[in-house]
This record gives sequence, C-alpha cells and structure tokens, in this order.
Amino acid sequence: MFKKRNPLSKLWLKFTNKNDYKQYKWELKNYYQQAFHYNFKGSKRLNSLPKIKEILKTEGHLNVNHSGNAGDIIYALPTLKKLHELTGAQINLYLRLNQPLILSNALSHPLGNVMLNQKMTDQLSPLISKQEYINLVEPYADQSIHIDLDYFRSGVFPLDRGNIARWCGYTTGVSADLWKKWLDVTPNEKYAETIILARSGRYQNVELDFSFLKNYQNIKFVGVSSEFVEMQKIIPQLEWVQVNDFLELAEIIAGCKFFIGNQSFPFSIAEGLKVSRILELPTDIINVVPEGPGGYDVLFQDHFESLVEQIANN
Repeated sequence: MFKKRNPLSKLWLKFTNKNDYKQYKWELKNYYQQAFHYNFKGSKRLNSLPKIKEILKTEGHLNVNHSGNAGDIIYALPTLKKLHELTGAQINLYLRLNQPLILSNALSHPLGNVMLNQKMTDQLSPLISKQEYINLVEPYADQSIHIDLDYFRSGVFPLDRGNIARWCGYTTGVSADLWKKWLDVTPNEKYAETIILARSGRYQNVELDFSFLKNYQNIKFVGVSSEFVEMQKIIPQLEWVQVNDFLELAEIIAGCKFFIGNQSFPFSIAEGLKVSRILELPTDIINVVPEGPGGYDVLFQDHFESLVEQIANN
C-alpha cells in the first residue's frame, strides 16, 4: 500500500537515495491519478447494460473516450464491438491526446512522456475506422462523453496482472467475446510465408534467447528503428518492414504465416486478428492473455523453440 511521505522524509530520500526517490515520485503520480479517477465513481456512471440501453433510448449513439496507450485502445475494441452487437448503437470513439504517461524510472516508451499524440492517432485511425462497429474515431475536443473508457485506471483493480482486454468490460458491465476476432482487415498475401516479429524494450523475458530464429530465413521485423537494431544483432538476416499506418501493419500481420511478439502494441493487433501468434511472457508483469484459436504464450526456451518449429512446419 502506497503511503505519502512528509516533506522532511521526502527531502531526506531525495538526497540519500536518488533511485528510490525517482521510484517514489512515480508511485506518487500513480496515487494522484487514481484519486482523480475515483471521482468518476457513482450511480450515474454507465457501468451496466441496462443503464447503457436507457441512455440509448434518447441518444441513439454512444460517445466513448480513451487516452491510450495504443495497445490499450486496441484491447478496448472487443468491448465496443460487443456493445454494438447488444444494442445496435453507433459508437463514436474520441481519443484524448497528450495525457501524461506514468512509467517507472527503469522503463521507456516510444512516445516519451505521453500515452497518445497526434501522430499516433493518425496512424491508429485508419485501422479503427475500418471496423464496422465504429461509427467514427476522432481526437477528443470537449465532446459530450457517455462512457469514459479510462476508468480502468481508477485503481479499482491491479493493472499489472490479468488481461488488458477485460479492463473496459469490467467498467462497462459488458463481457466481450475475447476468443473471437475483433479486427477485420484484408490480409496482405505477400507475407503468406513470412514470420513477423515484434519485440519492444519493455516486457522482455531475459531468460528467452531469440538467436535460434536465425535458422529461419523468411522473418521480418515490425516496430521502431531502435528495436529493430537490437534484434538484428541477434538475428543477422532480419529485415525491417516500415509501414505508413497501423491499418497497413494489421494487413501484414493478417497475411503472415505466424506472428511472434511480446506485450507491446503489435501483439494487440495479432490478438485482435486471431492469427497464429506466440507471446513472449515476462516474469514480472503478465497482463496479456492469448485467447481463442492460434494463440500461444511462452515462458521457457524449449517451449518457445518447439512452438516455432511446429508452426513454421505446419
């Protein structure tokens, strides 16, 4: 349980242990963010299907908002898909930009200190807009919001375990069909015999050695430049595929032979598409769970290598 320090204690920590002080500042930011989101609790929240249906009698549509990260938005979509199926509502998704990102001092993120910016929104929008259950996706600009999808950050349940794809279901009272695909795109058949790999610097399992993948010739990497450079050191023949937006990325993943990734954004797309996919599990934070056909997760080397061989030769 987090406990706020008095000014003297905080000053002492600052000058005697800088690493612990930075960790304390991170925990303090989380504390204040949770306190803010607790203000959304109450009977007026649309946290059950009957309440949502009652609103729709007069509104006819649902305005929902989300502030990122990008993967969290993709994992919110199955809840929105289920809401559309149950109510027929037009769903308008408004993305809140430039909300502060709270990270431990030991971690980094491609967007720096925000969860979602305009560039990321421009890359996300073509993919999300293509889904038939989404009426529109736009940046948030003071539109009236019926459902705040950010409520999962309220501190009601721990975010370092469980399944990200269930978070918005808990707070809206809707159980999504997570074993079914919730992303629909046209597969890029050019990658039909290609292994697509993504691996962010976060959520890595240090016990897993990826160097055995150099025995597989047709393997390509999706992700940012720094991630590719690190993986090419391990897999020399690895090629980097750059995309213009995340619809293009999804089409590549949809068309590939199979996908390998860790708990980062590209895996959320693979999970939404239900392609053959292998998830690298870290040993500290596990909050992504492959569900449905073709989904595998690994903690240990032998299992990892045997799965790759099995799927590659299928």
